[in-house]
Amino acid sequence: MLQRWQDAWPQALEVWSKYTRLSHPHLCASRVEAEEQGLTGSFAMIRLLDQRVVVDLAAVEELGLGDHAVEILAHEIGHHVLVPGSVTEQFRLLARIRKALPTLEQQAPMVANLYADLIINDRLQRQSGLRLADVYRALAARADAKMPPGEVWNLYLRIYENLWKLEVGSLGGQRGDERSEGDAWLGARLVRVYASDWLAGAGRFATLLLHYLVEDAKKQASDPIRHLLDMTGAAAGSEPFGGAEIEADEAEGAIHPAADSRITGQDEEQDGTIAEPDGAVQPSRGQAREPFEYGEILRGAGIQLDDHEIAVRYYRERALPFLVPFPQRTVPDRPEPQLEGLEPWDTGDPLDEIDWLQTVVQSPRVIPGLTTVRRQYGQEQGHTQERRPVDLDLYVDSSGSMPNPQRQMSYLSLAGAVIALSALRAGSLVQVTLWSGKNQYMHTGGFIREEAKILHVLTGFYGGATAFPIHRLRETHCGPAKRERPAHILMISDDGITTMFDRDERGNDGWELSAKALAAAGAGGTMALNISPNWDSTQTGWNASSYTALQRARREQGWEIFAISQLEDLMDFARAFSSRHYA
Repeated sequence: MLQRWQDAWPQALEVWSKYTRLSHPHLCASRVEAEEQGLTGSFAMIRLLDQRVVVDLAAVEELGLGDHAVEILAHEIGHHVLVPGSVTEQFRLLARIRKALPTLEQQAPMVANLYADLIINDRLQRQSGLRLADVYRALAARADAKMPPGEVWNLYLRIYENLWKLEVGSLGGQRGDERSEGDAWLGARLVRVYASDWLAGAGRFATLLLHYLVEDAKKQASDPIRHLLDMTGAAAGSEPFGGAEIEADEAEGAIHPAADSRITGQDEEQDGTIAEPDGAVQPSRGQAREPFEYGEILRGAGIQLDDHEIAVRYYRERALPFLVPFPQRTVPDRPEPQLEGLEPWDTGDPLDEIDWLQTVVQSPRVIPGLTTVRRQYGQEQGHTQERRPVDLDLYVDSSGSMPNPQRQMSYLSLAGAVIALSALRAGSLVQVTLWSGKNQYMHTGGFIREEAKILHVLTGFYGGATAFPIHRLRETHCGPAKRERPAHILMISDDGITTMFDRDERGNDGWELSAKALAAAGAGGTMALNISPNWDSTQTGWNASSYTALQRARREQGWEIFAISQLEDLMDFARAFSSRHYA
């Protein structure tokens, strides 16, 4: 059997095209081997990470599918070349189906799998002449006769019987009531109409199945569908990209096929042909998903990450379109070395500094310390100019007044990501400190260029009180070791930032530490604060003391302070940050 399936692989590839190239399938001879490859439940699966097909031959034999090697392998290849084709398209497919399954979003991976199978199988059965109908007949023969199949399974088989003009029950389905028979016809029409634009039909298919999913949840039924779920974990191990933005057509596609004139036939031409659907769905930037919904899409595709890791990838993806060149300073070029002559080389000096040619010229008899010489260099100031990036020292508020970036959209984290990643792109070093109450802080451990560590800190959350970690400013800029490169200090917070002017744990005055840190950093300081736009003229009110402190900070120390009335405005600040301060 193993040999037959290996021999069937080239034929299965050629079903799609003679130019189709994929790695040989992993044909598992035992259930243990299949589980080691991540295959459980179904008899086959795809992996988008390495574009592999995995088949459990033991399960294939048990289900009586051993003679359908070309059909099954060609079907799995179809997932790689047609639906979904890539990790990003898998995310887009799941997003559309989730939109059409209110309260049943957890069923989206299964519904996506069934929809993809319909698109692929109809093409293989009709255009390639493969025996996909026999695969379903074999599965029906192994069904548990004591327990009737669910409503979804019966509708699914009736859609195939309508597609392929088969007798009712020939694939194991049963004739339903008027509604289910009408829905089976609509499902078949949907597959044909949206065969070349399958993303546009995904929401409609999910809406069609919603009623039957609800009915199946009310009663116990057999579940032969589990044998067909070959792409529910297809993206496992992949680095996610795509899915954070809500595309404009997602909600529009979540309609019942009965409300789609293309499916019901109202747009048919006079000759009976179906009008072609509009062009394929193109991504368009609209609103963004919340991080938790983004995480559900990733998990539905098989990517198992915790909430914090998902948040890192979410804010990175959201930040990339907004990255701007980070400011650089023009400084004199490094001094150029100039040869000025020779000087004695003595024992104890580095051996590689000996100028052997000049040593032998002076005396053919080499005596270390007496006849050995080395070159002497002076320094001449360079005439050209070089661009030196300014490092970034970023402090982000994570107190209880700020949103949790792992559950809902945090513009503090997003603005921080835009600025930090822009700095990395220009060659700057970045240090990030996330802070909340006393002893509640995390940081990157210095100025680094590791994107993952920076985003990991930016997407953390405390939700506690408000107490700025003054010692972080002191240790970074007021310690004995002076930094060679200038750094800009950036604070993203609200009026709680004024706690930085309190005394530190050693009793040092916060005002003095702030002034010293700002001077030592050498590239200025900025505060982007969620405060009233009239902060610089307010003299009364519960936060008047905070505003007075900010006015003093600007007047005496030179802090640039920007009032952000809404956190959403932080994105405008992030984009304008570089040009405003370093033009």
